[in-house]
Amino acid sequence: MKQLLVLAGCAILLSGLAGCQKADKAVKVIVEEGGQFPESLAGTWKADDHGWEFVFEPDGTISSAVIDDGMVRVTPGEKVATTPLRDGCKGVYKLGQWTAQYSSKNRELALEVVVDYFHLDMKTFGLKGNITDWLVGPVSADWEMWEAEWFTFPKYIALTPEPGELPCDPNNNPIAVLVFRKQHETD
Repeated sequence: MKQLLVLAGCAILLSGLAGCQKADKAVKVIVEEGGQFPESLAGTWKADDHGWEFVFEPDGTISSAVIDDGMVRVTPGEKVATTPLRDGCKGVYKLGQWTAQYSSKNRELALEVVVDYFHLDMKTFGLKGNITDWLVGPVSADWEMWEAEWFTFPKYIALTPEPGELPCDPNNNPIAVLVFRKQHETD
Protein backbone atom coordinates (compact mmCIF):
# COMPACT_ATOMS: atom_id res chain seq x y z
CA MET A 1 0.00 0.00 0.00
CA LYS A 2 2.78 2.43 0.92
CA GLN A 3 4.53 1.54 -2.36
CA LEU A 4 1.38 2.70 -4.16
CA LEU A 5 1.62 6.02 -2.32
CA VAL A 6 5.20 6.50 -3.45
CA LEU A 7 4.29 5.47 -7.01
CA ALA A 8 1.23 7.73 -6.94
CA GLY A 9 3.39 10.67 -5.82
CA CYS A 10 5.91 9.97 -8.58
CA ALA A 11 3.17 9.61 -11.19
CA ILE A 12 1.60 12.89 -10.09
CA LEU A 13 4.96 14.65 -10.27
CA LEU A 14 5.83 13.15 -13.66
CA SER A 15 2.42 13.95 -15.14
CA GLY A 16 2.84 17.53 -13.99
CA LEU A 17 6.31 17.75 -15.52
CA ALA A 18 5.18 16.12 -18.73
CA GLY A 19 2.30 18.55 -19.08
CA CYS A 20 -0.32 15.94 -19.92
CA GLN A 21 -2.96 17.68 -17.81
CA LYS A 22 -4.22 21.24 -17.99
CA ALA A 23 -2.77 23.31 -15.16
CA ASP A 24 -6.07 25.11 -14.54
CA LYS A 25 -8.10 21.93 -14.10
CA ALA A 26 -9.39 21.60 -10.52
CA VAL A 27 -8.93 17.82 -10.39
CA LYS A 28 -6.24 15.93 -12.30
CA VAL A 29 -7.37 12.46 -13.29
CA ILE A 30 -4.77 9.75 -13.84
CA VAL A 31 -5.51 6.19 -14.92
CA GLU A 32 -2.27 4.27 -14.44
CA GLU A 33 -2.72 1.77 -17.23
CA GLY A 34 -4.18 4.35 -19.60
CA GLY A 35 -7.74 4.34 -20.82
CA GLN A 36 -10.74 5.91 -19.17
CA PHE A 37 -11.66 6.37 -15.53
CA PRO A 38 -14.13 3.57 -14.62
CA GLU A 39 -17.70 4.80 -15.03
CA SER A 40 -18.66 2.47 -12.18
CA LEU A 41 -16.90 4.89 -9.80
CA ALA A 42 -19.11 7.78 -10.91
CA GLY A 43 -21.54 8.92 -8.23
CA THR A 44 -21.52 9.84 -4.56
CA TRP A 45 -19.18 8.05 -2.17
CA LYS A 46 -19.71 8.64 1.55
CA ALA A 47 -17.47 7.50 4.42
CA ASP A 48 -19.02 5.59 7.31
CA ASP A 49 -17.06 7.80 9.76
CA HIS A 50 -15.44 11.25 9.80
CA GLY A 51 -17.93 12.92 7.41
CA TRP A 52 -15.93 12.64 4.17
CA GLU A 53 -17.86 12.52 0.89
CA PHE A 54 -16.89 12.76 -2.80
CA VAL A 55 -19.04 13.12 -5.91
CA PHE A 56 -17.18 11.65 -8.89
CA GLU A 57 -18.19 12.53 -12.43
CA PRO A 58 -17.88 9.81 -15.16
CA ASP A 59 -14.52 11.27 -16.27
CA GLY A 60 -13.10 10.98 -12.72
CA THR A 61 -13.26 14.66 -11.79
CA ILE A 62 -14.84 15.56 -8.47
CA SER A 63 -17.76 17.98 -8.71
CA SER A 64 -18.24 18.37 -4.95
CA ALA A 65 -16.88 17.01 -1.70
CA VAL A 66 -17.29 17.18 2.04
CA ILE A 67 -13.85 17.52 3.64
CA ASP A 68 -12.16 18.39 6.92
CA ASP A 69 -13.91 15.79 9.07
CA GLY A 70 -17.28 16.69 7.54
CA MET A 71 -17.04 20.37 8.39
CA VAL A 72 -17.33 21.89 4.93
CA ARG A 73 -18.78 21.11 1.50
CA VAL A 74 -16.58 22.35 -1.33
CA THR A 75 -16.63 22.50 -5.10
CA PRO A 76 -13.05 21.98 -6.33
CA GLY A 77 -13.64 24.10 -9.45
CA GLU A 78 -14.59 27.14 -7.37
CA LYS A 79 -11.25 27.11 -5.47
CA VAL A 80 -12.58 29.13 -2.47
CA ALA A 81 -15.28 28.01 -0.07
CA THR A 82 -16.75 29.94 2.85
CA THR A 83 -18.71 27.97 5.39
CA PRO A 84 -20.72 29.10 8.39
CA LEU A 85 -19.63 27.75 11.76
CA ARG A 86 -21.45 27.86 15.09
CA ASP A 87 -22.47 31.17 16.65
CA GLY A 88 -22.18 33.23 13.47
CA CYS A 89 -18.51 32.43 12.94
CA LYS A 90 -17.08 31.32 9.60
CA GLY A 91 -14.38 29.31 7.89
CA VAL A 92 -12.62 30.06 4.60
CA TYR A 93 -10.94 27.36 2.52
CA LYS A 94 -8.75 28.01 -0.53
CA LEU A 95 -8.40 24.78 -2.47
CA GLY A 96 -5.31 23.64 -4.30
CA GLN A 97 -4.81 21.12 -7.10
CA TRP A 98 -6.56 17.80 -6.37
CA THR A 99 -5.67 14.48 -7.99
CA ALA A 100 -7.73 11.33 -8.53
CA GLN A 101 -5.70 8.31 -9.59
CA TYR A 102 -6.98 4.84 -10.38
CA SER A 103 -5.11 1.59 -11.00
CA SER A 104 -7.25 -1.03 -12.73
CA LYS A 105 -4.47 -3.59 -12.25
CA ASN A 106 -4.72 -3.21 -8.45
CA ARG A 107 -8.32 -1.92 -8.29
CA GLU A 108 -6.99 0.93 -6.16
CA LEU A 109 -8.25 4.48 -5.99
CA ALA A 110 -6.03 7.27 -4.62
CA LEU A 111 -7.08 10.84 -3.94
CA GLU A 112 -4.96 13.81 -3.04
CA VAL A 113 -7.06 16.57 -1.47
CA VAL A 114 -5.17 19.84 -1.10
CA VAL A 115 -6.29 22.85 0.90
CA ASP A 116 -3.67 25.53 0.20
CA TYR A 117 -5.02 27.78 2.96
CA PHE A 118 -7.77 27.75 5.54
CA HIS A 119 -8.82 30.17 8.26
CA LEU A 120 -11.34 29.27 10.94
CA ASP A 121 -12.63 32.32 12.79
CA MET A 122 -14.41 31.32 15.99
CA LYS A 123 -15.34 33.52 18.94
CA THR A 124 -12.84 32.06 21.36
CA PHE A 125 -10.31 30.50 19.02
CA GLY A 126 -8.76 31.10 15.61
CA LEU A 127 -6.92 28.60 13.46
CA LYS A 128 -5.26 28.85 10.08
CA GLY A 129 -2.91 26.79 7.97
CA ASN A 130 -2.91 24.30 5.12
CA ILE A 131 -3.50 20.60 4.79
CA THR A 132 -3.00 17.80 2.29
CA ASP A 133 -4.92 14.55 2.71
CA TRP A 134 -4.30 11.30 0.86
CA LEU A 135 -6.98 8.62 0.69
CA VAL A 136 -5.67 5.39 -0.82
CA GLY A 137 -7.11 1.90 -1.04
CA PRO A 138 -8.90 -0.85 -2.93
CA VAL A 139 -12.33 -0.65 -4.52
CA SER A 140 -14.53 -3.72 -4.08
CA ALA A 141 -15.25 -6.00 -7.04
CA ASP A 142 -18.92 -4.93 -7.05
CA TRP A 143 -17.96 -1.18 -7.12
CA GLU A 144 -19.95 -0.55 -3.92
CA MET A 145 -17.19 -0.02 -1.33
CA TRP A 146 -13.83 1.75 -1.20
CA GLU A 147 -11.61 1.07 1.82
CA ALA A 148 -9.10 3.91 2.01
CA GLU A 149 -6.22 4.56 4.35
CA TRP A 150 -6.30 8.22 5.37
CA PHE A 151 -2.96 10.04 5.50
CA THR A 152 -2.91 13.69 6.54
CA PHE A 153 -0.19 16.32 6.38
CA PRO A 154 -1.41 19.49 8.11
CA LYS A 155 0.16 22.72 9.20
CA TYR A 156 -1.98 24.28 11.92
CA ILE A 157 -1.33 27.72 13.37
CA ALA A 158 -3.34 28.64 16.45
CA LEU A 159 -4.08 32.37 16.43
CA THR A 160 -4.99 32.78 20.10
CA PRO A 161 -3.80 33.54 22.68
CA GLU A 162 -0.45 33.92 20.86
CA PRO A 163 0.06 32.79 17.24
CA GLY A 164 1.98 29.55 17.15
CA GLU A 165 2.27 26.37 15.11
CA LEU A 166 0.66 23.29 16.61
CA PRO A 167 2.80 20.15 16.50
CA CYS A 168 1.76 17.46 13.99
CA ASP A 169 3.80 14.29 13.55
CA PRO A 170 3.65 12.93 9.96
CA ASN A 171 4.73 9.55 11.35
CA ASN A 172 1.28 9.14 12.93
CA ASN A 173 -0.08 8.14 9.51
CA PRO A 174 -2.32 6.59 8.44
CA ILE A 175 -4.65 8.12 10.98
CA ALA A 176 -7.63 5.94 10.06
CA VAL A 177 -9.04 3.50 7.55
CA LEU A 178 -12.19 4.99 6.06
CA VAL A 179 -14.85 2.83 4.48
CA PHE A 180 -16.63 4.69 1.68
CA ARG A 181 -19.89 3.33 0.32
CA LYS A 182 -21.44 4.24 -2.99
CA GLN A 183 -24.74 6.02 -2.40
CA HIS A 184 -27.80 5.15 -4.44
CA GLU A 185 -30.81 7.38 -4.96
CA THR A 186 -33.92 6.17 -3.23
CA ASP A 187 -37.38 6.99 -4.49
